[in-house]
Amino acid sequence: MTLYITMSTRVYADGIYDLFHYGHAKSLEQAKKLFPNTHLIVGCCNDELTRNMKGPTVLNQYERYESLRHCKWVDEIIEDAPWIIDDNFLKKHSIDYVAHDDVSYSDNDIYLHVKSIGKFKETKRTQGISTTEIIKRILKNYNVFIVKVIKHSVKKGETKLLNYFEKLRDLFIKIIIL
Repeated sequence: MTLYITMSTRVYADGIYDLFHYGHAKSLEQAKKLFPNTHLIVGCCNDELTRNMKGPTVLNQYERYESLRHCKWVDEIIEDAPWIIDDNFLKKHSIDYVAHDDVSYSDNDIYLHVKSIGKFKETKRTQGISTTEIIKRILKNYNVFIVKVIKHSVKKGETKLLNYFEKLRDLFIKIIIL
């Protein structure tokens, strides 16, 4: 009888993962496929930290955690993940490598420490898709979506919503005329 022990490489990927989309999934796939036997740990920041560091989200932290739970590449989730990864965090979770794209969101490279100790693996962003891009598309088509919501609400007998939009329209008209 031959006993095979396969050691897995523990890779950590973190983010906000708002409006989870295929760009997120592809980055997690890249992280998962970095090594032959990868255990992918995904960290997701909570709402308060995200608002303070990056701004508001569309989905709340529980919705974002749940979205990640349904991604086939993810083996483990760390809720309330830190913004910056330190040695204590790496040790606590037995993390071998950290995977993320190398696009900095500010002047500070939050992965500088991980890079300096040789534990950073770069993933590539998927062009043409991002949470910001999705929000821009929604805003660009705002009127179309509002009409859709109103029609749907009226069908369901939600006249309060229709009245709200009528009042909002009247307010905009007053502002424009003044």
